[in-house]
Amino acid sequence: MESQQIRAKFLDFFKSKHHHIVPSAPMVLKNDPTLMFTNSGMAPFKEFFLGNSTPKSTRIADTQKCLRVSGKHNDLEEVGYDTYHHTMFEMLGNWSFGDYFKKEAITWAWELLTKVYKIDKDILYVTVFEGSKEDGTAMDQEAYDIWKQIIPENRILMGNKKDNFWEMGEQGPCGPCSEIHVDIRSEKEKAKIDGKTLINKDHPQVVEIWNLVFMQYNRKANGSLEDLPAKHIDTGMGFERLCMVLQNVTSNYDTDVFTPLIREIETITDTTYGSDKKTDIAIRVISDHIRAVAFSIADGQLPSNNGAGYVIRRILRRAIRYGFTFLNKKEPFIYRLVDVLSKKMSAAFPEIKAQKQLIENVVKEEEASFLRTLDQGLVLLDRIISETKNKEVSGDKAFELYDTYGFPIDLTALILSERGLTLDEKGFQTELEKQKNRSRAASETITDDWIVLKHDAHEEFVGYDILEANVKLTRYRKVTSKKEGTLYQLVFNMTPFYAEGGGQVGDKGYLEAPNGDVIYIIDTKKINNVIIHFAKNLPKELNETFKVVVDKKQRYRTACNHTATHLLHQALREILGSHIEQKGSAVHSKYLRFDFSHFSKMKEEELRDVENFVNARIAGKLPLQEQRNIPMQQAINEGAIALFGEKYGDSVRTIRFGQSMELCGGTHVQNTGDIWYFKIISESAIAAGIRRIEAITNDAVKDFYTENNTAMLKIKSLLNNTKEPIKALQNLQDENAALKKQIEGLLKDKAKNVKQELKAQLEEINGVQFLATKVDLDQNSIKNILFELGSEMDNLFAVVAASPAPEKAILTCYISKNTANEKGYNAGKVVRELGTYIHGGGGGQNFFATAGGKNPEGISKALEQAKTYVV
Repeated sequence: MESQQIRAKFLDFFKSKHHHIVPSAPMVLKNDPTLMFTNSGMAPFKEFFLGNSTPKSTRIADTQKCLRVSGKHNDLEEVGYDTYHHTMFEMLGNWSFGDYFKKEAITWAWELLTKVYKIDKDILYVTVFEGSKEDGTAMDQEAYDIWKQIIPENRILMGNKKDNFWEMGEQGPCGPCSEIHVDIRSEKEKAKIDGKTLINKDHPQVVEIWNLVFMQYNRKANGSLEDLPAKHIDTGMGFERLCMVLQNVTSNYDTDVFTPLIREIETITDTTYGSDKKTDIAIRVISDHIRAVAFSIADGQLPSNNGAGYVIRRILRRAIRYGFTFLNKKEPFIYRLVDVLSKKMSAAFPEIKAQKQLIENVVKEEEASFLRTLDQGLVLLDRIISETKNKEVSGDKAFELYDTYGFPIDLTALILSERGLTLDEKGFQTELEKQKNRSRAASETITDDWIVLKHDAHEEFVGYDILEANVKLTRYRKVTSKKEGTLYQLVFNMTPFYAEGGGQVGDKGYLEAPNGDVIYIIDTKKINNVIIHFAKNLPKELNETFKVVVDKKQRYRTACNHTATHLLHQALREILGSHIEQKGSAVHSKYLRFDFSHFSKMKEEELRDVENFVNARIAGKLPLQEQRNIPMQQAINEGAIALFGEKYGDSVRTIRFGQSMELCGGTHVQNTGDIWYFKIISESAIAAGIRRIEAITNDAVKDFYTENNTAMLKIKSLLNNTKEPIKALQNLQDENAALKKQIEGLLKDKAKNVKQELKAQLEEINGVQFLATKVDLDQNSIKNILFELGSEMDNLFAVVAASPAPEKAILTCYISKNTANEKGYNAGKVVRELGTYIHGGGGGQNFFATAGGKNPEGISKALEQAKTYVV
């Protein structure tokens, strides 16, 4: 049974059980500050489990893209070494929100596996929660009794809290679970060892295939459990593992989910999967990681140096280094797998085909960049090796290479072993743990339970229409972190505050109590579909009616910038072409940032045309045309632009200004004329095929022109108030260029004299012409003189110093190549060691190297020590 058929049968089965089939949510989460990636099938439904939203159906089924590479669920280091862990994977799931419970979940799971998929009943085992003294929970007798009617009792195993109690996080909905395991070993192996003894023992052919979670508790901040108001079902079945079972293979990588990728890797790298352990691991790593990276980019997350982007970059770099080390690929090749992936998965996930070109461009550029980093790292590693006094490289040096330059530690260890050296792995792990502890300490947060003041209170956002409201506090909680101190999260029955989302920052403002006390709202975010207001303090009387007021000036400036992003999007599509797609945005009160797909740097005239296009719409005073809560498909049919990677509901809001129409939940001006003016500040590349425009509007433009005018007046004053400052500046540049030529001529004459002086100072020691002296020349002139001297003699060993500024010292070492090779001299080593006297360092090749430092007083000592290399 092919994988596409397996996926379809699952969805069809639950459709027959009256489940609403929903598409996969994006794998990259943009509006959930508690989670970077969707790491389980239930993550997109958290708001329903928490009771913050009502689902459109109490029964749902889907296949969800998941990524497990950070936090509690981190399988990254296992990937490739075993045959059943992955970074990105699909989780097939069926859900009940207060509808059916254990009996239906269990019997339907058994029916699907044994009757639809026709899996042999005799290779299946199930686990049931054994209870926990710590939590005061009893064994899950209800689940046990249901299973007892389906499967022999000797195939029902007890599972502990670690394996059979599922929790959303440290707090929140949780409950016992019942796992279904499969034993696909050969009959011979089964005869030797009973399958039940291998459950949850990490055996590659005895694996968990489906987890049925019975959500019935809420974990409080103090660790205790309380019953949820309604009981829910949350199941997750590993799609890749299911394919392994149904396709009668013993590895996920032998299924048709991965074999097309593996065949392509074999072709590109001229290797054979199954021929060598290290090669096999590398091929598995690459075939897995390209899926994670490609789907992340398709969902709008580009590789970067922080947050979710850093995780994606780390995954891709892991794949690159396995190709570099074990498949001997020194040029980009992983991007070529995207075409195969698109053909295989675009039927189920059309975004992978729609974003194929972008994914290829980004992956190729990232590969090229990291391969350059590896080359640089090899040079740095050579330097570390040359400085190593014994046979072991210190852990802190290896960590610096890993942390600062991104050089993989396992590659460092491999190269050292090839050179007959060892790595202080304990020292490296110590440095790594220190860094992790610093990171944990900085991000550690203590979150109290919600204090509920009003039960069954429904929050309402009224901020599109008003900026002030009289509200009631419905719940609050205290959150303490090292970074932000103590904050209070407040929830009101209604609010005019816009919560951060869609690239737009959250509103700020204040809360006023009846007694006149004022509490400032410093930020607003949406967490699990609840609008959270952050404040440093709590009101004294919690049950009063409060007046809340949004900062009108910040909201207005932010609205100007948000509307401008829509007009900018329209302008780019009009001027550059319909291939333009928004890839991210940031809308603040002071500026806007807009990322978009485009293949080349924008020309000056294109930027000018875009500015003029936007300002023409501002001058046209186009009114806002807003539609709230209209069907998604109707909005698309009317021409609204939807963004890749965004999660939209069945009902959406559209924003139209003239011909610009987009799906958007942000705040906007009532008329484009309110923006006043639009000015582009910069245009740059942020990734292959992705450009970024930063721009300003309204008050920021006024400030920009005021500052420029002030600067121009100052320039005119410095130029004696000339009426033609540009011409005056050009004349200054011409004069400067002429003076530079004169100086260059004088320096050349001076250098000729210095060269003769240096030749007179040469001293023959042990067969080399030795020179160690200080000169009054710039670094380039010193280099030219030394190379000229070197061309005249083949046994030169020279160390020349200079101090071009009061707190600057330079050392230059030149050794004739023949001399360096014959006598084992190394100019790089010389300047690194002598550089300590000038409180600096440097490096270079074995025949020429330079060092810089901040201690000119050490020059004489350095020159004195130079002689020790030749005597």
